[in-house]
Amino acid sequence: MKAYWIAHVDVTDPDQYSQYTQRAPQAFALYGGRMLARGGRSEVLEGQGAQRNVVIEFDSYEQALACYRSPEYQEAKRHREGAGRAEIVIVEGIAPA
Repeated sequence: MKAYWIAHVDVTDPDQYSQYTQRAPQAFALYGGRMLARGGRSEVLEGQGAQRNVVIEFDSYEQALACYRSPEYQEAKRHREGAGRAEIVIVEGIAPA
């Protein structure tokens, strides 16, 4: 089953954060990640919102976790640290009907 990496991000240092956004997509591609949403228009209907909302699709839960734990992503993540606040969750999709 597919899995989805969902991130809610508030950026406080755009210059530093851009170092992350230049590197992270390479890690996603290595693990088959496909961007479905990346910081586009959004509206908070309930709860707390974030400046940026990101959804990345992977072919499996294991691939999504492997990507997050990979040296490539961890290197990119180092550039995000201190540039804002991020909440990231990986969610397994449902089986097709």
